[in-house]
Amino acid sequence: MSQLSYPPLSASLIVKDAKAAIDFYQRAFGATERYHLTDPSNGAIGHAELDVNGSMFMVGEEGPKSGKSPKTLGGTPVKFCLMVDDADALFDQAIAAGATSQMPMTDMFYGYRTGSVVDPFGHEWLIQALIEEVSPEEMQRRWNEMGGECKKEDT
Repeated sequence: MSQLSYPPLSASLIVKDAKAAIDFYQRAFGATERYHLTDPSNGAIGHAELDVNGSMFMVGEEGPKSGKSPKTLGGTPVKFCLMVDDADALFDQAIAAGATSQMPMTDMFYGYRTGSVVDPFGHEWLIQALIEEVSPEEMQRRWNEMGGECKKEDT
């Protein structure tokens, strides 16, 4: 039996209905399932591992020990970024699979064609493809020209 290899960093997504989430990620992003573990008492998927574009992430059912999903929390401050060759095609594929457009595909100042979708489980995904090599200095110049995008809130 071969050992599974793991990247230095990977995400673990908590969802309501892990079976449906795995199906969505397969249809939307072309994910392949490495394996999953089910709870013997109810058949829920407690842990699954998926590969997308050479990266691995985990999916598990919301619960007292595993944590809360974005649906329960009312959103998420975390965004996942998928780098692909054809961002428009994957964006359309994700929408067709049930994602909701958060930001339409746009050519961005930092050299990527970028769009954003929210999956049916509340996780946000940036979908990007390189369109232009841009140095950090040029990015900063363009950012300054735009007035930046970060706003500090008074506390």
